[in-house]
This record gives sequence, C-alpha cells and structure tokens, in this order.
Amino acid sequence: MSGSRSYPTSDASEKPESGEIVLSLKTVQKMLPLARHIATDIIASHRAMVRLQPEEERLDRQRRTLDWPARHRRYEVKEELAKSEKELEVALNELRELGLVLLHETEGRIGFPTMVNNRRAYFTYQPTEEKLENWQFADEDVQRPIPATWLKEITFAGK
Repeated sequence: MSGSRSYPTSDASEKPESGEIVLSLKTVQKMLPLARHIATDIIASHRAMVRLQPEEERLDRQRRTLDWPARHRRYEVKEELAKSEKELEVALNELRELGLVLLHETEGRIGFPTMVNNRRAYFTYQPTEEKLENWQFADEDVQRPIPATWLKEITFAGK
C-alpha cells in the first residue's frame, strides 16, 4: 500500500510485517455472509442466556422446595443454558479463527481488523445492516461511515 494513502485499499496487505491481521475492504465484503451467520448465532445465544438466567437463579434458590415438574424444569433450564453457552463459545472461536473481533455482544457487532492512517481500526458490521457501512478506530467507539472513495476503489479494482 502506498504511503500517501490514508485509507485501506483493495490491494492492502492481508498480513502486515507485525503479524497483525489487516483486511482489505474487498476481502471483508467477501467475508460478510459468514460473518452475518456467526453474528446471528452470537445474538441468539446471548438472548437465550439472558432469558434463561433469571429463571435458573429463581429455581436454584427454591431447589429444596420444588415439586417434580419444577425440578424437571430446573434441569431443562440448566441444559438449555449449557447449550447456549457452548454455542456462544463456538461462535466466538470461529470469529477468532477468522481474525475477527466481537465489538458488541447484544448487537452482534463484529470488527474486521484493518489500518486507517497507520492506526488500528475495524470495519464494523452487525446483522441489522444490509451491507458493510461503517468503520471505527480500535481505541474508539465512534462509528464512521465508510467513505464513498474507499468503495469506488473496490469497484475499480474488481474490473
């Protein structure tokens, strides 16, 4: 990548010398279907855990006085929670293997590592978005729209 450019390009190196992963916008767009699937799994697992944890806590507090149907439900809740935790762990491992980062669990926002102005940054995506729209610096929470010039360069590189 040319030193005069201040944004990632479609020909950006996938693995810089420092060993950190840096993904080009073109590569990120190709990864979106898989990232969408993983993010959806993360959201579903998180929601299930949030829904089940209060019930588990309540049943655990009452465990000595529960009748059989309530005891049975307690076991079911524990199994469902364990399943959701395992599914979340699998999804997070998939992200790590791809070199991606979970930025926000409840929204399923995923960060695709890149460099902008020689600073660590992420292209960001969450399943509620139809396409890749934003990026942010790694040390900030401010989401910025991807400039049209970055997207145009991909269009030209693909031709």
